[in-house]
Amino acid sequence: MGERFRCGDLCFDCERWEEDPEWKGYLDANHSIFLYNDFFKEVMAKYKFRGDYVLAKVFAESVKEFIKKVKPDLLVPIPLSNERLYERGFNQAEALLIEAGVIPANLLTRIHLEKQSKKSRLERIHIPQVFQISQQLEIKGKDILLMDDIYTTGSTLRHAAKLLKESGAERIQSLTLAR
Repeated sequence: MGERFRCGDLCFDCERWEEDPEWKGYLDANHSIFLYNDFFKEVMAKYKFRGDYVLAKVFAESVKEFIKKVKPDLLVPIPLSNERLYERGFNQAEALLIEAGVIPANLLTRIHLEKQSKKSRLERIHIPQVFQISQQLEIKGKDILLMDDIYTTGSTLRHAAKLLKESGAERIQSLTLAR
């Protein structure tokens, strides 16, 4: 991310989240591999909405290389609602991990069912917790990497990070394909 979008090590968006006492300190870092532009938007539309699962293989090496660098204890894909999973046929975040050759820890389930893509940043920040812990894995003291496809407002990742930190996780980072 270019200097004009950052203040030190933080982008302006992360800086804004860290200034909010309700959200400060939950997500330690977000990393995005690609810039979200018109080309990437079209690729994601094919992958996510038109069900072209094989595109997960295209990103596998990039995801795998990043995971090797950060060496998290657990890799947690952002879950879809059951309805969205049925529509798409696969969870795009989980597929990225599987195609990278790692085993996802499906710790979370989605309890808030409304689509967030149509909400404003402010609306996303103020919705109640959207996830719950679904699997009884030991997370106390763990270094967790959340996986999602696109970073838009950061709300989804921060809801997940907040729940996991409040449940005892030590460090939460996230990886998205694009931002």
